[in-house]
Amino acid sequence: MSKQLQQKIPNTDPNGVSVIQNHPHCSSLNPAVAAGLQQIPQLVPVSPRSGGKATPPSKMKKTMMDKDSDEYRQRRERNNLAVKKSRMRSKQKAQDTQQRVNELKEENERLEAKIKLLSKELSVLKDLFLEHAHNLADNVQPPASGGGPGDICNNGANGSH
Repeated sequence: MSKQLQQKIPNTDPNGVSVIQNHPHCSSLNPAVAAGLQQIPQLVPVSPRSGGKATPPSKMKKTMMDKDSDEYRQRRERNNLAVKKSRMRSKQKAQDTQQRVNELKEENERLEAKIKLLSKELSVLKDLFLEHAHNLADNVQPPASGGGPGDICNNGANGSH
């Protein structure tokens, strides 16, 4: 087995990851074993900045799953449910927003009707007040000679002090 490891040489793929494959001169191995080793590449980091770790799956190209596999069908089903749930939430949010808009429109109409009613009431009360003030001004006559009942000079003259 140590002979097999010595005969492997690294190749670098476009992502900067070293792919170890069997050397073409290892024909002395069993052909089935040699073919199996060539079909399953091992990933080894090449760049010193990767810290000795292989590239995480999220950064690698996604491999295509077999569309007939159980895992694929389960992922598709979960994704379909998530999409359906998301669309239902979005639709519910839009309905809630529309309902709130309708409620606010109704409240606005009620408040505008109340404003009109209160404006009419204010106008009527202003008219009553002005009419009453005008009547009071007509009924009160100014004193003829400089003193009225509250005049100090007048009260002192009749000796009631």
